[in-house]
Amino acid sequence: MVANLQSLALSPAEEFESLLVRTFAAGMRALSWQRSLRVGAGIGDLVMTIGVRRRTAEDNLARAFPSWPEDRRRQVLRDHYRELGRVVAEYARLAELARAPEGEVFAEVRGAEHLERARLERKGAILLSGHFGNFELAGAFLGRMNPVDLVVRPLSNPGVEALIARQREAAGVGQIPAGASLRRVYEALRANRWVALVADQDARRHGTFVPFLGRPASTPIGPARLSLATGAPIIMGFSVRRADGLHELHVDPPLEVEDPAAADAPERLTALHTARLEEWVRRHPELWFWLHRRWKTPPPPAG
Repeated sequence: MVANLQSLALSPAEEFESLLVRTFAAGMRALSWQRSLRVGAGIGDLVMTIGVRRRTAEDNLARAFPSWPEDRRRQVLRDHYRELGRVVAEYARLAELARAPEGEVFAEVRGAEHLERARLERKGAILLSGHFGNFELAGAFLGRMNPVDLVVRPLSNPGVEALIARQREAAGVGQIPAGASLRRVYEALRANRWVALVADQDARRHGTFVPFLGRPASTPIGPARLSLATGAPIIMGFSVRRADGLHELHVDPPLEVEDPAAADAPERLTALHTARLEEWVRRHPELWFWLHRRWKTPPPPAG
């Protein structure tokens, strides 16, 4: 159950931040969805102008696409900030959008047959994506097909976290805190629930290094180990926003590696899902989260 905001012990700064978020969310809900998207894009422009994590994003883009002219990277970055603003605006009405009639928010779902097959096989499924587009809305939308539990990393402000958790709960999405006992994830899969998570942020020394956009990146190995241990398939999905604001959800066939019992199978499966994410980032670079220091952890010395 989501904690009552009044029962949380918040600092004055957290209280003020929570108030701002509540006010913003109420303002977005007072607008039509399409109007809120335009406002969100404008907020994204403002955030870019202020320079929030802009230097990190510019450095990431330059390293990922060194052959691109600077004006192309600048346009991708501008489009990215605008999309972040749209996604934030959509959080205010997550439940409404996830439950909207077919075709009104998600114009198309390609590859739904892969999910239906997983549902019938009754092994659960690991719905894997990256910080790409509105990945959380996509997970909530798929909860219409089968119960979904989202693995989440709680925000530092418990007041804001409670507000977002309330939207997830209203959308019918279960929540498993990242770092919680794996028992909850195993229980969800055994109950044929789908566990949705992302695995594209720097995993520090706990990850395995696989190629991503031309550089080795420390990547969480947990999803691969979980899949191999339980038999639950890794099914990747990517939500792409169209020019009219609607989403298209693209679902891939389950990922497979040769000889899943081999000692290096988790590393090979991790490299496989990271390579698939890279394909989508190259297709739609404006949708991936460039503001994170993805390559922060250097690989160990060779030899």
